[in-house]
Formats: sequence, C-alpha cells, structure tokens
Amino acid sequence: MRIDIITVLPELLESPFNHSMMKRAKDRGLLEIHLHNLRDTTPYKQGQVDDYQFGGGAGMVMMPEPLAILIELLQKDRKYEEVIYMTPDGNLFDQKNCQHALPEGKYYNYLRAL
Repeated sequence: MRIDIITVLPELLESPFNHSMMKRAKDRGLLEIHLHNLRDTTPYKQGQVDDYQFGGGAGMVMMPEPLAILIELLQKDRKYEEVIYMTPDGNLFDQKNCQHALPEGKYYNYLRAL
C-alpha cells in the first residue's frame, strides 16, 4: 500500500512513520509513505501556500492553486484509487471511517491485526 501525504511540514511527520506498527509495515514491504512538501511546487514567492481570509478575521487559509498543482503532478506519475482531502470543517476521520476507506484485502486485514 502506498500513501502520499501532502503537507507544509514534512519533517514533523517523518518520525511518527518511522516507529511502531508503521515502521514494521514499512520494513515488511507492506507500506510505502511518501511525504510531499507543498511549498516545493507553489508558484508563489518564498514558498507561500496560505493567504489572509477574504472578509477579514483571524487566521489564514490555504491557497487552492499550490495544492491543485501538486495533486496534478502526482496524478501524472500514478493513478490513485482515491484522494482524501482533510479539512477543518470535514467529518472526523475516526476508526469507522478508516475501515470504510480501506479496501478489504490482505493489507486491510494485516493493518487491522497490527
């Protein structure tokens, strides 16, 4: 199973994926994790990927262009069965949703057993 993760801080995700059951699955060749830095493909100066909210308010929002560019680049290299885009206002990605998202098969059963 291959998982591509788009993030602005790939360094923060390296450690969790190199320990525990994720490491065991990677060592056995059952899992590939590829971290992609969103700032590497942004067309904006200084790797900018966020902008101020339209209408004001606190906080920043992600620009759609850098994300769309990177997803299109990844889809040129390989076909993805599913693209999962997590948003702050989306549904909670809990165990039930995880089991629904994973296809039944040897990887699903193996990861469930870990």
